[in-house]
Amino acid sequence: MGKGSLYLIPNYLGENPNHNYDLDIIKMIKQINHFIFENEKPGRAFIKKIYPEKKQSEIIINTLNKYTKTESFKNFLDPCFLGHNMGLISDAGCPAIADPGASIVSIAHELKIKVIPIVGPSSILLALMASGFNGQSFKFNGYLPIDKSDRNKEIKFLEKKSQNTTQIFMETPYRNDNLISDLIKFLKPSTKLCVATDITLESELIKTDTIQNWKKNKVRYNKRPSIFLIQSF
Repeated sequence: MGKGSLYLIPNYLGENPNHNYDLDIIKMIKQINHFIFENEKPGRAFIKKIYPEKKQSEIIINTLNKYTKTESFKNFLDPCFLGHNMGLISDAGCPAIADPGASIVSIAHELKIKVIPIVGPSSILLALMASGFNGQSFKFNGYLPIDKSDRNKEIKFLEKKSQNTTQIFMETPYRNDNLISDLIKFLKPSTKLCVATDITLESELIKTDTIQNWKKNKVRYNKRPSIFLIQSF
């Protein structure tokens, strides 16, 4: 019996996306019963949305997130050694991109299990594509420091780096407006900021402009998932 494969299946970036899922992914969900979810509730909801005919009782789940003990990771892939294909699904977007799923993908390679990535939405890459910034050299920095002093230092540091490399970061949605205020305060007027919000949803808003012009912005971004990019000139 050959080993099963690990499929990396992208989730929606939010509710009511503006695109339909590929029929090949629906077919894959139909055939796979063993899944690794970041969290069970959004994982089950995703499967129910794209293939409601699948019985939830058939789904066998392990969860992989910051609370999962490292020593249990390898056991997650046991079904592959019994010939079963498996699906790795994050809470949103592409698994293993700014996501704990990367650890299980690494183990799959160590165990010689075939890893198959599936095309789907990544908020980071879609934001970069839409920003108009340098797509040849870019860096994703995750979350900026929470401490005000450390954050302001980091903003200035990233601005210097952004002359040659687009700097990308994110924030907990309810802090978005505070972050934008700090960016306006500490970045140079000529530096450009892109805020990509609710990507792929009906409420999608992607805006690139200089900090000088951002000072006139009246839009509120709190509680709306957003990606931030800066480039200085």
